[in-house]
Amino acid sequence: MRTVTDSIIARDSTDDTEVAIAAARAGADVVRDLYGRRLARIDKGAGDFATAADVAAEKAILGSLRAARPEDGVFGEEGGQQGAAGAARQWRVDPLCGTLNYAAGTMVVAVNVALRGGAAAVADPFSGEVFCTDGETAWVRDDDGDTRLAPTSATRLVDVNLDPPFPSAPGFRAVDLLARPRFAEHFRPRVVSSTLALAWVAAGKRAAYVTDGQDLSESVHFAAGIALCRAAGCVVTGVDGAPVGPGVRGLVAAADAGTHELLMSVIRG
Repeated sequence: MRTVTDSIIARDSTDDTEVAIAAARAGADVVRDLYGRRLARIDKGAGDFATAADVAAEKAILGSLRAARPEDGVFGEEGGQQGAAGAARQWRVDPLCGTLNYAAGTMVVAVNVALRGGAAAVADPFSGEVFCTDGETAWVRDDDGDTRLAPTSATRLVDVNLDPPFPSAPGFRAVDLLARPRFAEHFRPRVVSSTLALAWVAAGKRAAYVTDGQDLSESVHFAAGIALCRAAGCVVTGVDGAPVGPGVRGLVAAADAGTHELLMSVIRG
């Protein structure tokens, strides 16, 4: 029998998910509205940059979160820490994942909003889909309502992040997977260059996603996608097979255990 405490937890979790969805949609609206315009760029060095759309979308997301959860802390990719850094509840915000795609006129981007250890939402500004989780289950919301996410490896498509740097080299470089015969034997590579690919793994549109990187569990880019994949039942580890967390590099998110095991054998090979 569900207790009063269980009911409160369930209610609060659901409320947080709706907060995450509303915030992600607020950012997605800005991204969509500014698409195709000539936008000012903010140089971040090493070839990385943000656009005025990144900044405006983050502002809209922060406004939505502050209105709903004024006591919470928020860390945004563009603005850094907002609100109390010591607050028990902390949100991670990536207002436009796939900035280079966006600036080049490619509609493959994501708006990521995640509450540490809880709800998360990933919005696709151009399809209108919002992939979301309460931390236990995962679903996609669109004009037809909510549909439970069902990961599957049937497509055999694996997204590989090829962007440098490669902190795990020479032991591991994601780009090297493409030249390995066993990878080509079992999978077909894709390069989305946006963490929207993680939502696609959770939704069954991709069999897996592979990237290098250092401790991605708290990253504004990856936190929402990791939460989605875990809640959907995907297998999520670092590139060495260890659970994602402090000290663990990279990310392998697979639709099922068999796909994960096969990918790990290719990586280790």
